[in-house]
Amino acid sequence: MMRIVMTSLAVLALIACSKPADTTNEIIAEENMAMDENVMDANLATPAAFQLNETTWEFTQDGKPMMETVDASGNYIAWSGTEHVDHGTSVMKDGKACFTSAMDKEGETCWTTSPVEIGQSMETTSDKGEKLTVKRVAYMAAPDAVKAK
Repeated sequence: MMRIVMTSLAVLALIACSKPADTTNEIIAEENMAMDENVMDANLATPAAFQLNETTWEFTQDGKPMMETVDASGNYIAWSGTEHVDHGTSVMKDGKACFTSAMDKEGETCWTTSPVEIGQSMETTSDKGEKLTVKRVAYMAAPDAVKAK
C-alpha cells in the first residue's frame, strides 16, 4: 500500500513541476493539424466523377450486338457490324449519362451509371424505364465504315 502512495506522490510531483504549455499557440496548431487531416480524409473519400468521354461499350439491343464509342468531345457513334445505327452527343448530368441523337427528334435520353473498369458490366436504366446491360471495353474510335457522313 505504501508503494502505491509513494508512486502517486511522485507522479503528482512531476505534474506539478512540469512547465505549463503555451496553450494558445499549441491549441491553434493542434486544431489546424486536425482540420488538415479532415480535409485530406474528405479528399480521399470523394470518388472521381464518372466520365463517358473516350469510352467504348458493348451491349445487345433489339437482339443485335451493338458497339458504342464516345470520343473526347462527347460525340457518340453506335453501330452493329458495319451498320451505322445512331450518332449524336452525350453529357453527364446529375450522375446520369444523357444522349441526344442527331438522327431523331426524341430529344435527350438519360441512363443511370456506375463507375466500371474496362471488362466490367453494369445494369443501366433509362429515364423512360428501359433496362440494358452494357460492358465497358477498351476505348476505340469508331471504324470509318460506320462514321456518319
